Amino acid sequence: MTVLSRLPTSARLLLVLLGVGLGLNLRDIAAAIGTPIPALPIPYGGSLLDNTLAVLVALLLAALLRPRGMSLLASLGLRGNGWGGPMWVLLASLPCWLGLAVLGTPNTALTALDATMLAVLFPLAEEVLFRGLGFVLLVKILRGAWPLLALPQALLFGMVHWLGFGGLHGGGIALFVGAVIALGGFIFAWLDHLDGDTLWCGLVLHVSMNLAWNVFSLDDAVALGWQATSLRIGTALLAVLVLAWHLHRQRRGRL
Repeated sequence: MTVLSRLPTSARLLLVLLGVGLGLNLRDIAAAIGTPIPALPIPYGGSLLDNTLAVLVALLLAALLRPRGMSLLASLGLRGNGWGGPMWVLLASLPCWLGLAVLGTPNTALTALDATMLAVLFPLAEEVLFRGLGFVLLVKILRGAWPLLALPQALLFGMVHWLGFGGLHGGGIALFVGAVIALGGFIFAWLDHLDGDTLWCGLVLHVSMNLAWNVFSLDDAVALGWQATSLRIGTALLAVLVLAWHLHRQRRGRL
């Protein structure tokens, strides 16, 4: 039995949601109470530290709250479940690349460091915090209807990006971005649930789409327009359909 697994379910739910909601803001909280945590003295040092702390929060809470007999990796969806599903999801992300190539222009300023941070490490940290802690662990603890369990982390995921675009000061644009990102967070959790409550399908889609949005440059009006938005949502839903088809075919092959 883990340290906090004896707590009432409502208390464990509250701890998970607090961890998800505050995990990326620990340095802001520390600064607000007068104990600032300096950024790492490297490029992206502040964001890298924020994301590292968020992953540590997820690992700590999962270690304390996970059900009896469950490994830490399994509690966050980090166990292996084969690469068939993630590879089909990666293939389903191809329309995003093609669409952005048509709508935008190559981003010649993108560096390998930019791509690594923005399209790999930061999405990985977000998936561990939001989908690992905020969804997979809840599924393991509560064992309820997965769409309801996926909703809180999706809303928090959207809220973080809404705040990143200015929150109330960002007006309609910030609200629009937050809503689209929240929908994306729900679909990432959907993919993870289809693939046995593991993070890899959602992570692959997140990384591929983030990389595509950094490889190509779009004007703000285009990036927030109906074409690019439809491309985002359509690609994510296509990934769900492709993964569901793959899993159905896989089950039939075992009969």
